[in-house]
Amino acid sequence: MANKILEPTHPEPIAKKTIVKNGNIITEEMKNAPLHQFFVNALKDIYYAENAILEALDKMQEAATAEELKEAFEDHHLQTQKHVKRLEKVFQLIGEKPEKKECKAIKGIIEEGEEVIKTTEEGTATRDAALIIAAQKVEHYEIATYGGLAQLAITMGHDKAADLLERTLQEEEDTDYQLTEIAETSINFDAEQED
Repeated sequence: MANKILEPTHPEPIAKKTIVKNGNIITEEMKNAPLHQFFVNALKDIYYAENAILEALDKMQEAATAEELKEAFEDHHLQTQKHVKRLEKVFQLIGEKPEKKECKAIKGIIEEGEEVIKTTEEGTATRDAALIIAAQKVEHYEIATYGGLAQLAITMGHDKAADLLERTLQEEEDTDYQLTEIAETSINFDAEQED
């Protein structure tokens, strides 16, 4: 009786739909992974938030008194428009369609900002100080979101998307710093002098 050597059998490879977008390889398997789905949902959340922030910045600029603060809100409005476009590019890089998903967190923060406008006296430094705090709550939300999204993009190998998210993160941090500077150099002192 001769020994028969069995050749190992290999299963047929499973066909995977592969999408190549700007140097990123995205398989159907990757698109269905829980982390990818979470990442996409978080992108939709911040995409909604950035669009809502555009409207809120208009109201905040109109309510502000100090020219320096009005200009900061105007600058941030222009910057936020770039952030929206950048997010659209991130969606494209990962083979997804830009969509908004209601962000309850930003809705609440914006409502707080609207309440500040209603409950502070028009034309006062106190209102400006309150508007800065309201704006910084928005910035801190964005900083937390973009920081987390950038790290997830790195983890999943979406390097170009990570670069875009990190650029936005840096701009949000810069805006937060600028708002602190405006508050500390004049507005908070002026507000303290009001009766």
